Amino acid sequence: MKKLTFIFVLLFSTLLILSACGKDDKAKEDKKEEPKTAEKTEDQDLLAKVKDDGKLLIGTEGTYAPFTFHDESGNLTGFDVEIATEVAKRLGVDPEFKETQWDAIFAGLDAKRFDMIANQVGIRPDRQEKYDFSDPYISSAAVLIVHKDNNEVKNFEDIKGLNAAQSLTSNYGDLAKKNGANLVSVEGFTQSVELLASKRVDVTINDRISFLDYTKQRPEAPIKIAATSEDASASGLMFRKGSDKLVAEVNKALTEMVEDGTYKKISEKWFGEDVLK
Repeated sequence: MKKLTFIFVLLFSTLLILSACGKDDKAKEDKKEEPKTAEKTEDQDLLAKVKDDGKLLIGTEGTYAPFTFHDESGNLTGFDVEIATEVAKRLGVDPEFKETQWDAIFAGLDAKRFDMIANQVGIRPDRQEKYDFSDPYISSAAVLIVHKDNNEVKNFEDIKGLNAAQSLTSNYGDLAKKNGANLVSVEGFTQSVELLASKRVDVTINDRISFLDYTKQRPEAPIKIAATSEDASASGLMFRKGSDKLVAEVNKALTEMVEDGTYKKISEKWFGEDVLK
């Protein structure tokens, strides 16, 4: 009888030890998951942080007229700047713009240097896998721009083997590469057309609205549109994945801007028409 009692006690003690070890292992596993959970929660609470700080950090290029650029007084302005400023206003916070080159703007968002990008970022599947987007706030077609003396390039297929001035990570750079052009890296639209005007490159693919604005400001510029893409691209304000609450509030602000006529007013100021239609 004593022997059976001893065996029972031994078995019970072993079960207690195994149970305790299991809890310790689970605690370690839970601890390992804490950083990921904390990071996810931080992005989910981004709206609260923005409200608490009283400011929305906005990444933008500052060299891409008429969307984001500096006027003659050196002030940051443009269509995207005004849209983002109005969005921040409707969130009840101040806009704080952080300027960076296009090729570094996504990395800046990843590094949490800003909360949102306002820089004509095209909404496309590969980007949607990694980032969140607002509803589209502008739509425009890509155009193939050449020097006025160039009568040989008439469509996108004609640029194979030619030098195209492009931002390397833009939709337009992808389109130029797809059609066989040799890409020459530039920081923005203005630099690309200046290279084109001086015949240091052969072509550039860019936004039709940017072209219209540039030639409106510089009617003497020796450039012209050789071809227009059939597909119009939509752009949205871009966020890190998991910024659901902030995206929802931004979409609400954009919808209100369209409904009360604010969007149309901003659009007509820069382009002479409602570019969302």
